[in-house]
Amino acid sequence: MSQYESILISKKGRVAILTLNRPEKLNTVGPAVWKELEMAANEIEAMDDLGAVIITGAGKHFTAGIDLNTLEDFNSQFVMKNVPWAQSVYSRWETFPVPVIAAVQGVCYGSGVELILACDIRIAADNLKISIPEVRFGLAPDMGGTTRLPKLIGPGQAKRLIYSCDEIDAKEAARIGLVEIVVEKDKLMDEAMALANRIAAQPPIAVKMAKKGVNAAMDSSVAGGLLFEQAQTVYCCGTEDQNEAIKAFFEKREPVFKSK
Repeated sequence: MSQYESILISKKGRVAILTLNRPEKLNTVGPAVWKELEMAANEIEAMDDLGAVIITGAGKHFTAGIDLNTLEDFNSQFVMKNVPWAQSVYSRWETFPVPVIAAVQGVCYGSGVELILACDIRIAADNLKISIPEVRFGLAPDMGGTTRLPKLIGPGQAKRLIYSCDEIDAKEAARIGLVEIVVEKDKLMDEAMALANRIAAQPPIAVKMAKKGVNAAMDSSVAGGLLFEQAQTVYCCGTEDQNEAIKAFFEKREPVFKSK
């Protein structure tokens, strides 16, 4: 594993775990952390036998968002040059070859919300406090907040949270669909690992195509989404893994998949 200053990477079985590791600074992010996230994504994608990824935070909190001290160095020229790249760092997880689960505890603010929006599934500890407060600081969300949040929870709820900068708890986040699962804080990583392992146990190509299909459907018409489904099922029906899945089911044994 590579050495990083602000994150940790580990792997348990077929699940990679990426941990934001600046607990003394509430795991705040900025250009230096984004560079490490980009490097980490490359390292994780290159791992052998990878089935899922969990992104979490060290200590009591997921992340308090962007380190406000870094904003002193931002101006229009800097932002014009760097924001497209910064957006791509988060977008990488949305298009990552395997499902990505965000395991979120404590505070999750601003850029942290935009990071988990790029993940496939969000599991929240019951002590979660979540807010997207950029407007309070004279900005609008620029790392996917005004793009992904309305798609996830609807435009009305997204506008409420973005315009008001309100903080909501885990229960409210689940009610509006901002997180999918809420668990006791002491069970957060156990639940995230259990889900990641269930996903990783499925036929890899089928999971990959399912992720691509959902993402494509979110950005296309119904006709376009159905067309992708036709293409992916033609492909999947020709794989060794698909045949193995059916054979193992009838033989009442664990399947052995080869990503072929």
